[in-house]
Amino acid sequence: MPAKSTDIHATEASIDASVSPTFSELVSAFARIGLMSFGGPAAQIALMHKICVEEKRWINEDRYLHALNYCMLLPGPEAQQLATYIGWLLHGVRGGIVAGLLFVLPGLAVILGLSTLYALYQETGLVAGLFFGLKAAVLAVVVEAVIRIGRRALKTGFHQGLAAAAFISLFFFSLPFPLVVLAAAAIGLVHARGVPPAAGEIVEEVSARPPLLRQLAALLFWIAVWLAPLPILWLTLPETALPEIQTFFSKMALVTFGGAYAVLAYVAQVAVDHYAWLKPGEMLDGLALAETTPGPLVLVLSYVGFLAGFRQSGALDPLVGGLLGGLIAAWATFIPSFIWIFAGAPYIERLRGNRMLSAALSAITAAVVGVILNLAVWFALHVVFTRVEPVDLVNLGPLTLSVPQPVWSSLDWQALVIAVISAVMIFRFHFGIGKTLIAAGALGLAARFLL
Repeated sequence: MPAKSTDIHATEASIDASVSPTFSELVSAFARIGLMSFGGPAAQIALMHKICVEEKRWINEDRYLHALNYCMLLPGPEAQQLATYIGWLLHGVRGGIVAGLLFVLPGLAVILGLSTLYALYQETGLVAGLFFGLKAAVLAVVVEAVIRIGRRALKTGFHQGLAAAAFISLFFFSLPFPLVVLAAAAIGLVHARGVPPAAGEIVEEVSARPPLLRQLAALLFWIAVWLAPLPILWLTLPETALPEIQTFFSKMALVTFGGAYAVLAYVAQVAVDHYAWLKPGEMLDGLALAETTPGPLVLVLSYVGFLAGFRQSGALDPLVGGLLGGLIAAWATFIPSFIWIFAGAPYIERLRGNRMLSAALSAITAAVVGVILNLAVWFALHVVFTRVEPVDLVNLGPLTLSVPQPVWSSLDWQALVIAVISAVMIFRFHFGIGKTLIAAGALGLAARFLL
C-alpha cells in the first residue's frame, strides 16, 4: 500500500487500492519511463499517461489531468514535475523523490557522457545515428497523445475552441506559453461564472487541510537542499566556474516557463558573451545532443554546465570540473520541481473538487491539447525536414502572423519512412511504446550507417 505521508493520502477516493502499486513496482515503472522518455514534453506526458493511466491504471484520467494542469503553471520541466506529482500521489514523498529522479537520471547520464565526448573529440556521430530513429518514432507517440487526450478533454464546443485558440496563438503568433495558459485559466473562470452548476456538482473539499507548519517546514527544507551547494562551492572552489554555475542556473530555474526553448536563447547569450563558457554555435550542438537523449530537453543546461566546468576548472582536472559542472547545473535546475510539488500539491489536491478551480484547470487542459498539437507539428517539421524557416505573413501591431515553412529539398526521407512505420506499429498493430522505440532505433542506426 502507498505510504501516507500527508493527510490527503488518507482520503484518496480516485486511486483504487486494488491497483495501487507496491514501491518496487513504482520504481520499475518510472525507471522504464526514464529510459524511454524521448521526444520532449509532449511525448513524455503521453508516455506517462499510457503507462500510469492506461496500462497500470494506478490513477484515473481526471486525477492525471488535474496534476498535469498544476504542473503546466509552474516554472521548470513540467514532465518531471508531473512524474514527481504522480509518485507523490502513489507513495508520498519518497515516491515523488524516486519518480522525479528516475525520470531525469538516465538522460542526465547520457548527456554527461555525450558532453565528455564532445569536449574531448567534438564528435558524437555514432550516438546521433543510434538515436536518429527514436526521434522519428516519437512522432507517432505524440500524435497518439493528441488524439487520446483530446477525446477526453475536449467534451464541449467551449473547450474545443480554447484548444484551437491555444494552437493558433502558439503556432502562428508565437505568443509566450505562460500567457496562453494563464489566459485559458482566466477564460475558464469567467465562463464558469456564467454557467449555473449542476445539482450535486460541487464538492468544495476532498480532504483535510494540510497542516500549515508541516508544509512550511517542507518548503524551507527543500529550499535549503536546493541552495546547499552554493556556500560550499564559493568557499572551496572560488577559482572555478562551479559557484557561478549554481548561481546562474538557480536563477534560471525560477523563470523557465514554457520549456527549454523559452530560455535557451538567453542562456546561450549569457554563456557566450558574459561568462565565455561556450563558443558561438555550441548551444545548437548541445541542443542536438539533448534532443537525442531521454529525459527533459532542459538537460541541455547540464551540457552548458559541463563545458563551463571543463573549461574553467581551476586546479581541478578538467573532466572532474566538467562532470561537477554538469551535475551542479542539473541540481540547480531540477531540485525546485520537488519544492513546487511537495509544498504546493497538497493544497491543489485539497481543492480538487472546487468548482471554480476545476473550471480554470479544465480550461488549461483544453489549452494543453493545443499546446501538445503545436509541439507535435513543430517536432514533425524538424524531424522530417532538416531545414525549416519562419515566414512572416502579416504584421498586426505588436503581433506578427508567421508560419514555419519547410524547405522541401531538405526532406529526410529516412526519417519519414521510420515515422510512418512507427505509426503503423502503434495505430494498426497496437505495438507498445517499448517495442516501437527498439525497432525504430534499429532502423535509424541501419539508415545512418548502411544506406
